[in-house]
This record gives sequence, structure tokens and C-alpha cells, in this order.
Amino acid sequence: MNMHAMKTEPDAAAIPVTAAPVTAAPVVAMTPKQPPRAEKYIKMAKETAARVVPPLIVLALGMLFWELVCRRAGSTLPPPSRVFKETKELIFDPFFDRGGIDKGLFWHLSASLQRVALGYSLAAVAGIALGTLVGQSVWAMRGLDPIFQVLRTIPPLAWLPLSLAAFRDGQPSAIFVIFITSIWPIIINTAVGIRNIPQDYRNVAAVVQLNPLEFFWKIMIPAAAPYIFTGLRIGIGLSWLAIVAAEMLIGGVGIGFFIWDAWNSSHISEIVLALFYVGIIGFVLDRMIAGLAKIVTRGTALN
Repeated sequence: MNMHAMKTEPDAAAIPVTAAPVTAAPVVAMTPKQPPRAEKYIKMAKETAARVVPPLIVLALGMLFWELVCRRAGSTLPPPSRVFKETKELIFDPFFDRGGIDKGLFWHLSASLQRVALGYSLAAVAGIALGTLVGQSVWAMRGLDPIFQVLRTIPPLAWLPLSLAAFRDGQPSAIFVIFITSIWPIIINTAVGIRNIPQDYRNVAAVVQLNPLEFFWKIMIPAAAPYIFTGLRIGIGLSWLAIVAAEMLIGGVGIGFFIWDAWNSSHISEIVLALFYVGIIGFVLDRMIAGLAKIVTRGTALN
């Protein structure tokens, strides 16, 4: 057999196989799905409505009840519609000043707030200092705490005759009444906060050898801040209550005197309007201290 004449079949194993090109699958970054902006706004609107709508409903029902009760013949109190009609000038023009005590409500409220700011600031500084002393020293607590407990039960207006006799002027007398009224809750709550500082904090301060001033600013005040701000919130409410009562007796420009003067003039609608402003401002002052407490204590203070 002729070997060259033989037809040979190609060996399958010898045939090179070309692999198909493999393409890498695209990598998709898994990012958290962001809610659409419209959904965010809807959620915010629902949360706001949940907070605002219930008080508005209660207020509307209260105003309706007040209107129906006071519109009857023989009623001695004006209904809301009459209050608005008789106090439109005070509502829409609170900045008028005709001299003397004939001023708009802005000036009366401003004068009262200035007295509160001064008296309350003095009470805050003195109250925190005395509360720290009472809370830190056993002897100071035994000597001063019983006295503080007795003095804090004296009504605010009971201090006014004594302050008038001492200062011979209505302005410092009113500031003193604010001071002596609001200082007690600040002292007591600060002392409680200082006494409740964990012993571990004191041990760390001893290890790092903090001096008394550093211990006060870095350990005592931050640890007792929730208690301190609780006292400050109570104090600001008492300050606002005290100034309204004190101004009724000392006279001059102020929301307390405005209420008393309206009573003497039989302007009951003006009294109602003034009480509305007193309540709103008292609420705002409390919210301001609560907001400051939330910032300083990082949410550990009571809201």
C-alpha cells in the first residue's frame, strides 16, 4: 500500500480551539433608594399636621363654646367676636406711643421682658453658684438647705413691700421680686444634680488631677446640666408670673400694669387680649430654655 496515497483525517485533538471572548458583567453600585422629594414633603406635612391640627381643633371648640356662652343676655364677660372688635387697634397697631402710659402693647411687653431678663439672669447666676455649693459641700447643705426651703415658700408679692422699702423705687423692686421668686428652683435642682454626679467621674478627675476650676467646668456642670436646665425652666415660668403680679402694684409701663389699668377702666376685652399675649410669651420663653437645654445637654434634658 502506498503510504503517500493514503488520505489521512485530521486529528480532532490537534485542532486548536479558539475560546469565545468573555465580557465582564457590568458592576452595578447598590445605592440606597432615596425617597422622592414629594414623599418627603408629604411625610413632613403629615408630621406637622399631627402636631398642629389637634390643638387647633381644641382651640376652635373652646372659642365656639366661649362665644355661645358669653353671647347670652346678662353675660358679664365679652365673647371672642366682641373682644376682637374692641381691641382691633391694639392688635393691628401695637407700636403706638402717645406719651406716658398710653402706649401700645409692644412697649408694655417689652418693658416687662426687660425686667424679667435682668432679674432672671441674676437668679440663674446666683442660683447655679449656690446650688453648686450646697450640692458639693455637706456642711453648706446642712446650713443653707433648711433656710432655702423656708424662704421658697414665701409668695412673690409678699417680698414686694420689703423691696420697695429697701430700694425706694419700683423698677429695682420688681427686678428683686423676679430674682427672689425664680432663684429657689434653680438652687434646688442644681444641688440635686451636683449630688448625683457619678463617683466614676470624680475618680477620673482625681486620676487626671483636675484643679477645682477645671473640675467645675469639665465634670460638674456637664454632668448636672439636665438638672440645672430643669430648674431654669421652672424659674423662667415663675419669673413671668411674678412680673405680671408685681407690675400691678408698682405701676408704670408693663403688661401687669396694663391689665390693672384696663380693669380700673372696665375694659374687659383689653384684659382678655393682654392675657392671651401673656400666655403666648410665657410659652415661648419656656420653649427657648427647653431648646437651649436640648442643645447643651444633647437631648438628655426633659422637653
